[in-house]
Amino acid sequence: MRQAPPFPPLEPRASRVRFPDPGRARAPEVLAFGCDFDPGTLLQAYRSGIFPWPHGGEEQEGEGGEPLVLWFSPNPRAVFPLEEPPHWSRSLRRTLRHHPYEVTLDADFPQVIRMCGETRAKGTWIIPELVEGYIRLHELGWAHSVEVWERGEGGARTLVGGIYGLAIGGVFAGESMFHTRTDCSKIAFATLVEKLRAGGFVLFDVQVQNPHLASLGCVEIPRKDYLARLAEALPIAARLS
Repeated sequence: MRQAPPFPPLEPRASRVRFPDPGRARAPEVLAFGCDFDPGTLLQAYRSGIFPWPHGGEEQEGEGGEPLVLWFSPNPRAVFPLEEPPHWSRSLRRTLRHHPYEVTLDADFPQVIRMCGETRAKGTWIIPELVEGYIRLHELGWAHSVEVWERGEGGARTLVGGIYGLAIGGVFAGESMFHTRTDCSKIAFATLVEKLRAGGFVLFDVQVQNPHLASLGCVEIPRKDYLARLAEALPIAARLS
């Protein structure tokens, strides 16, 4: 059985990287570039409202042969409202009541993040350097995953869905999710929302809106509002369990 990540999380060595302030007037959405996934750099970015987004897949490289990694603070920003109980669709409510799967927390973070990359089309932004950096954050207690398992003959488990992201104070930054069975990413997402609400989280950042996230109830807010809510959320002592 895998060891649970530590709580409270362990603070890594401070990064020497200094990101521009996304809250300044007319700040661009792309604030920096560079392939640095050290835990200290990643935490500094998320605490500032910035996240990395490798572009072009493994075949596209920047100077020195490194992957082209852009650091974003989008405007608007997509979030899932945690203030009120979620309003899932009727079909999803039925799935959550009757699905045959086992759902766990932090049972296999490395497999979840790798599956999020492997199940995407060629050119995924979940590059090996990123995977290594987030696994290190998980080992320090900052990154978490929800897993959805299917039991086969003889009791063997197969991972068929999941979601991962970072928990910092009272904010959870969702990074990616996947499924290989119908609705299993939705099961992971809904389970995560339940655990965030129960654990005292006040901000669920999903970064960039898309039709799938919108169907789950995610909304867009101006970047300045997101940064204000982030500042309020970071000091909160929430716990995912």
